[in-house]
Amino acid sequence: MARVFNFGAGPAALPEPVLKQAAAEMLDWRGTGMSVMEMSHRGKAFISIHAEAEAGLRELLAIPPNYKVLFLQGGGAGEFATVPMNLLRGKAAADYVNTGQWSMRAIAEAKKFCKVSIAASSEGANYSYAPKQGEWKLDPQAAYVHYTSNETIGGVEFHWIPDAGAVPLVADMSSHILSRPVDVSRYGLIYAGAQKNIGPAGLAIVIVRDDLIGQALPGTPSIFDYKVQAENDSMFNTPPTYAVYMAGLVFQWLKQAGGIKKMEEINIAKARLVYDYLDQTEFYHSPVAKEDRSRMNIPFTLRNDALDGAFLKEASRNGLAELKGHRSVGGMRASIYNAMPVEGVQALVAFMREFERSHG
Repeated sequence: MARVFNFGAGPAALPEPVLKQAAAEMLDWRGTGMSVMEMSHRGKAFISIHAEAEAGLRELLAIPPNYKVLFLQGGGAGEFATVPMNLLRGKAAADYVNTGQWSMRAIAEAKKFCKVSIAASSEGANYSYAPKQGEWKLDPQAAYVHYTSNETIGGVEFHWIPDAGAVPLVADMSSHILSRPVDVSRYGLIYAGAQKNIGPAGLAIVIVRDDLIGQALPGTPSIFDYKVQAENDSMFNTPPTYAVYMAGLVFQWLKQAGGIKKMEEINIAKARLVYDYLDQTEFYHSPVAKEDRSRMNIPFTLRNDALDGAFLKEASRNGLAELKGHRSVGGMRASIYNAMPVEGVQALVAFMREFERSHG
């Protein structure tokens, strides 16, 4: 069976060259006679894989030397709790910006550890925009300021970096990390689940400034203490070895593709194909404010939602998979991460045009 164009939000499509390389190395990684999945995480072979992966990520994002890079388990959702465990540092409150489902999940977890102040929210507008800096009410005494820089479900993306003053800025970048350049030095901490733009599910990446670790809450389990993990090169326990290996292959693929700046140009072009079409039709609707539309996750609805089932069935027959919107919002969603080729987006728009012609 031919491969489909997979528009799933995560676990998401991986670059075909990466999958082919992983397949070729499945039984024998570089003459070791074993699969990466079988290796000891303490052995020289895997330690080299881990080091290559970290070096690749540092190069792609130009991560300053005073930041630790951690490869952890628990996905992005695990960091909802681990961030306050590590970053409260004796303070009682943190500021959070509420822009959708994943912001709310992060807020709910943080409330178990501290007082959460909502610095800004788009809830009143059904999470259809990113609150402008002037709307934010920040506490200069907060332990940190947290925001979700791209809401996977609602399709809202911050195309600017907030100013948190002297308070550390924390970002959940799970669904758009590596899709565009980012000034890491503007952040105290960045975290991301891997299963969207990096690799298989199960891996979380944390990029944290040195001075913010070492003051975890009393009683924090060692496995969740960033300082402990940093001192052990993310191997305090057995890491998700194969996911780290796959992430490293993706980092190499990105470098060979021209790096993050080139990938941003491609992503802008892909997103424009879809949004330009949505803006010239009344058959479909985009719910997100134009200036805050995500390049990675594009939700849209049909004017007649009775056609949703037919749309998804016909799309599947045309090799366009995983277009159903999240259960909490309905409609459709096309996730067009780095691994989605331009041809896939062109095929989607062509199908949407034909569906409108035949059902409009």
